[in-house]
Amino acid sequence: MPQRQIRAQFDRRTIVVYQAYSSDIAEPALRANRFVAPFSFNRMTWIKPSFRWLMHRSNWAQKRGQERILAVRITREGWEEALSQAVLTTSAPRAVAEAAVHVQWDPERSLRGAALNHYSIQVGIGRGLISEFAEEWVVDLTDLTPQTRKIAKLAQSGQSAKAQRLLPAERVYPVPAPIATRLDIDG
Repeated sequence: MPQRQIRAQFDRRTIVVYQAYSSDIAEPALRANRFVAPFSFNRMTWIKPSFRWLMHRSNWAQKRGQERILAVRITREGWEEALSQAVLTTSAPRAVAEAAVHVQWDPERSLRGAALNHYSIQVGIGRGLISEFAEEWVVDLTDLTPQTRKIAKLAQSGQSAKAQRLLPAERVYPVPAPIATRLDIDG
């Protein structure tokens, strides 16, 4: 299996990324079906196309301030625009500091949170693009918190096969060659 590929749920026009928030941020965003205050438009926001990686990061929506899991459907055009402006966080410090978008690769996670032998992409959208992300790229927001809790409960009770069936279906996302080369994405 290739070490670095983007695995995501996507269609011809959109891609789903995941974020974890407190209810204070999630509720107004879900009501508006877009990010609104108190969502911060003044700091980097990290989006992750891997559901399991976010579950590891948020401890299945148990971590304080990450109790709500949102599926954020964005345009593929916006996603690829972000990737085209991205710099790997392992690049020279000055390049990272000046980048509009940051990319890092972290070990993908199993249903139980164990590190796997391939990597998942995390994309940090910087302040210069955050308004464009929120106002132009976001197509839909869906609350996956109930599904997340159900999957976690099944996994914890030893019903891994049932839990696995409830995970969002992710497949390899086709990244344009120049972006793939710059971001160390395997073909």
